[in-house]
Amino acid sequence: MNAIRSMKQLKEYSVKGDRPFYSANHEEIINGATTDTYFVKTDEILNKINLQNVEVTAEIFARRPGVFAGVGEVINLLKDKDLDCWVLEEGSKFDAKEPLVRIKGKYTDFGIYETAMLGMLASSTGWATAAAEVRAVCEDKPFFSFGARHVHPAVAPVMERAAIIGGANGASCILGAKLAGQEPVGTVPHAVFLIVGDTVKVAEAYDYYMPEGERRLVLVDTFKDEAEEALRVAKSLGDKLDGIRLDTPSERGGVTPGLVKEVRARLDLEGHKDVKIFVSGGLNLERIQLLKEAGADAFGVGSYISGASAIDMTMDIKEVEGKLVAKRGRIPGITNSARLNKVI
Repeated sequence: MNAIRSMKQLKEYSVKGDRPFYSANHEEIINGATTDTYFVKTDEILNKINLQNVEVTAEIFARRPGVFAGVGEVINLLKDKDLDCWVLEEGSKFDAKEPLVRIKGKYTDFGIYETAMLGMLASSTGWATAAAEVRAVCEDKPFFSFGARHVHPAVAPVMERAAIIGGANGASCILGAKLAGQEPVGTVPHAVFLIVGDTVKVAEAYDYYMPEGERRLVLVDTFKDEAEEALRVAKSLGDKLDGIRLDTPSERGGVTPGLVKEVRARLDLEGHKDVKIFVSGGLNLERIQLLKEAGADAFGVGSYISGASAIDMTMDIKEVEGKLVAKRGRIPGITNSARLNKVI
């Protein structure tokens, strides 16, 4: 498909009726199918009045502070164009209105991608910022992103990668972890326990069949009292058991500080002081703090990260053919920033 550059091309563009998923593929993003219509109209007007070669400088900034993520996608979208581009390093904290990306070149070479670029940065930055908030509360204790089930699968890997950029120690989504240069983490869900019918049998099967490098971490809240199940599993696996996972549903009160304290105490009394307690299930910053104080060793965080609001991004033109410009309310000319690095 050719890039959509005119209203005629837009009208002729059609979507196949047998399309299995609603998400855009890479080619559709590159060819402008995910842009807002008004950028196509702008492109056509500039071409019709012979201003298609006008050089501009534009900057992207955020409405509120955060942790920057997703810029690699923007670079890949622009790298084959005749443009100069400067960006803030991914993973950096930034202030509201601080320039995050600066692009210089013909507007018609990149203007049509404004929608895609802002969306890439807004979503990833929102997720990375939420993960950074979790990191601050967890301090030196590990946490892992378990939020893939809460978002569309087309963007789940983007979200999990952004969580790692923001401070997560890992992620459960296969593609998300791989994109971040890691291996995915996780053991098995409640489903296998319900099918097998006994927690210890699942723990023993996991230990027998899973590769040696996979942590022996076992859910203990499916059938019996969590402390009782934790001791049964610890007795069966012995020194091979890395930890137990508490994911008690809200219908039973969820995972509470009291439960964590009891499980920790009973494991210690039976000589299993090295068995870690991993907690998951509806965690937010306040709950993580309380459970950490109660003795939890690690956390699986899902909806707090995946449900984080995108951080709104804006792109402003600051120069046109070297002339300083800005719309009302903004300051004309590029914003001084020593933190931007040239990447294109």
